[in-house]
Amino acid sequence: MKLLIRQRVFSWTDHYDVYDENGNAKYEVQAEFLTLGHQIHVYEKTTGREVGSIHQKLLTLMPAFEIVIDGRTVGMVRKQFTLFAPRYEVDFRGWDVQGDLFGWDYQVKQGDSTVMTISKELFRWSDTYAMTYTNPAYEMPGLLLVIAIDAANCSGGD
Repeated sequence: MKLLIRQRVFSWTDHYDVYDENGNAKYEVQAEFLTLGHQIHVYEKTTGREVGSIHQKLLTLMPAFEIVIDGRTVGMVRKQFTLFAPRYEVDFRGWDVQGDLFGWDYQVKQGDSTVMTISKELFRWSDTYAMTYTNPAYEMPGLLLVIAIDAANCSGGD
């Protein structure tokens, strides 16, 4: 199973359209305008219902983001201080993120098994990421994790 996450080129805030593997619009991701820290919401495209969100925690030394599903905080992504390549502490579903996060080619693992892979698609007008996952239950949590890591990448800190 696969989702394509395509960033909108001309937008004042983080704004993504998410498509299924058949090219059908599935989700819309939109950041709030003029807020302290990142506040990003994910909406079902067909119903307009909010299905998840990412909230940046303020007053932290390094950027940290809460992952929220159905109004409940279910995980956290924290950027760690490094001099060169970015590193993140992921406290979410027992998942471990491995690979080249800066270049956007990484795997999400649970134990020894791969839950999903993320890769940046080259030669696109806007940033486009392909998320390939193994279980339909991983779709929404995986999408929120990708968005949280993207927000952390855009939030300086080192």
